[in-house]
Amino acid sequence: MAEHRRPVIGVWVVLLVACAVSFPFLFKQLKAPNYGVDGAQSTQASELVDRYFVGQGDEQDVIVFDSRQGKISDPAQKATVQKVVAQARQETGVVTVISPFDPQARGQVSPDGRAALAVVGLAGDARQRPNRAADLQDAIDKVDGNGVSAYLTGYSPITNDQTVVQSADSERAESVGMPIAFVVMVLAFGAVAAAALPLLLAAAGLILTFGIMYLLSFQFTFDIFLLTIVTMIGTGIGIDYSMFIVSRFREELAKRGVVRGGERRPDAVAEAAGAAIATSGRTILFSGVVVAISVCSLFIMEAPVFREISTGVLLSVICTLAAALTLLPAVLAALGPRVDAWSLPERWRPADVRPGADTGRSPWARWAHLVMRRPILFGAVSIAILVVAALPVTSLKYGIDLGTASLEGRPTAKAQAVLERSFSPGAVSPVQIVVTGPDGGPLDAAGRQAAGKVATLVGQDRRVANVEVMPGSGRMLVNAVPAVPIDSSAAEDLVRDIRSEIAPQAAGQQVLVGGATATFVDLSEETTDKLPYVMALVLTLSLLFLIVVFRSIVLPIKAILMNLLATGAAVGLTVAVFQHGYGEGLLGFESTGFLQVYLPITVFVLLFGLSMDYEVFLIRRMREAWDDGHDNATAVAVGIEHTARPIAAAAAIMVAVFGGFLTAGTLELKEFGLALSVAIALDATLVRLVLVPAMMKLFGDWNWWLPRRLGGRAPQPGEARAGGPSLAGGHDSP
Repeated sequence: MAEHRRPVIGVWVVLLVACAVSFPFLFKQLKAPNYGVDGAQSTQASELVDRYFVGQGDEQDVIVFDSRQGKISDPAQKATVQKVVAQARQETGVVTVISPFDPQARGQVSPDGRAALAVVGLAGDARQRPNRAADLQDAIDKVDGNGVSAYLTGYSPITNDQTVVQSADSERAESVGMPIAFVVMVLAFGAVAAAALPLLLAAAGLILTFGIMYLLSFQFTFDIFLLTIVTMIGTGIGIDYSMFIVSRFREELAKRGVVRGGERRPDAVAEAAGAAIATSGRTILFSGVVVAISVCSLFIMEAPVFREISTGVLLSVICTLAAALTLLPAVLAALGPRVDAWSLPERWRPADVRPGADTGRSPWARWAHLVMRRPILFGAVSIAILVVAALPVTSLKYGIDLGTASLEGRPTAKAQAVLERSFSPGAVSPVQIVVTGPDGGPLDAAGRQAAGKVATLVGQDRRVANVEVMPGSGRMLVNAVPAVPIDSSAAEDLVRDIRSEIAPQAAGQQVLVGGATATFVDLSEETTDKLPYVMALVLTLSLLFLIVVFRSIVLPIKAILMNLLATGAAVGLTVAVFQHGYGEGLLGFESTGFLQVYLPITVFVLLFGLSMDYEVFLIRRMREAWDDGHDNATAVAVGIEHTARPIAAAAAIMVAVFGGFLTAGTLELKEFGLALSVAIALDATLVRLVLVPAMMKLFGDWNWWLPRRLGGRAPQPGEARAGGPSLAGGHDSP
């Protein structure tokens, strides 16, 4: 890459321009998040509604009318409502609109007469409905209100507004995190030019990711939340990976005596780039594989939302690695010693980038020796802190928050306020109960009687505002409007009770409960059921891979246990804050009493992969020192001395990038921002700077042991100092 830097950079420029051009089109391709579960009861119910109740459309939305003066039935207000309804009926994808004044309308005018509802049946798949909902809202806005406000709400309209709000949240978070990240990199590298490279690399990886996502968007359903997560992760790993390579490149330049203002020596520059990729490049490749192993585990989840998160993050990792291993060495070779342009004073620059600098006595090395003099004390205190932080995990509860509280000023938020004031908040999306004969066949006389009993029992539940019964092709659809918000725990309990207590009373008939709330329940159950399998898959595959990377048994086991501790602590603190509400006033939110259903498992997968970066980076540098003949304690100190500064800087940057999302108005972005930033902070401090040297000291030379059958042998006393056991040939390290 260094020797052919001009064509490499040229190809990348063309590729990035093409991908950048596609980004606006990707944004238009974003859809509503698909919380469904393959083969679940809610999915089966939705399929039956689509098949036998076609007049309902594929999605039920609501136009909410609010009269600012007078009653909605007054002639002028009524005429406005009818104009809006007529306009709505002309829009593409609208299969039915039931006006509040139609003969078949039931309970669509509020008791106080100030508000009314028009029920809209919207047709189309997951890719079409959001656009059609947006067009419908635009058409409604064009009608002269004449004292009556009209707002469209429902699943697709809410997600459309979420897209707008989350985009603004993401831009605000980046405006907070990126300047901090740049300042940290300048201090870490001691040079402005070097500090700019990780930002450029991260941007290149993200642009390439978005370009490929656009091509995939015709087959996958991508939403704004996924795009935000990809941006968060892509920025973090892009900066991390490039920092490691740039740090090693500058170190290699210093070893070869290549400095600014001196002889350029192109061969030395290319050699330095090659050495950086052969060491740090190999390390980030290993790290990327660990991240890929982690996120690919989500593919066993029978839910599109997890498959999409896995696909997006996996793409981000692959594209970032491609940029780091091809574009970055080409750019470094083009810069050569100019990578140190606009340097800070010498005392602010890392010691290992200064030719002839005396390493081995830095504060980081002294810290490592301090910890290793009292390994039990330091290790016990660190473990105790992490365990206490992880304790709230035992009370973890799942749920889905649609984020309507963050949509202030948007049409769906205004509609929700009217619904809560004059109707039922659950009118946005009723619980759909489909009653059929055995195996989905038509109902006979006894079946119709059983279906009527189901409708009666559901209507008697205090959590149900009203019930509408609709026949279709010999089957029956019971639409139950919850008296509580559809994303509340009470609504989920209603669905569970209908399934477990009411449905069995329709003996011999098939009763399927669907709708948005039922979908949330099924996703929660899928998450709970598959979590042990995801964890087992991640841990097993990571262990096997790390045994190959570290050429050790002790080190991979220790790494996995420490990662579990750090991840558990991060999720535990997130539960304490967002589920139990500690600090909600400070962070500007109101606790829902649960975490987003996909957060814990996604955070576990992402954090396990991300935090392993630092472990691989640190341990492989220790391995290099061990193979060079140092004893265990010296190898540990040397590894920490050469990696602590870039690890601390990379962690600070990730904390800044992820922590910036705490400014978001959307609750799920706040949750992800806190969980990821806390985990990285704990990992880079308590784990890498305290637990790792403490545990390495306690295990001594056995850190490097590998059974003979796997190609290793037990270290012999004094062997390391005499030249070191060759357990992993070569000097591959950051």
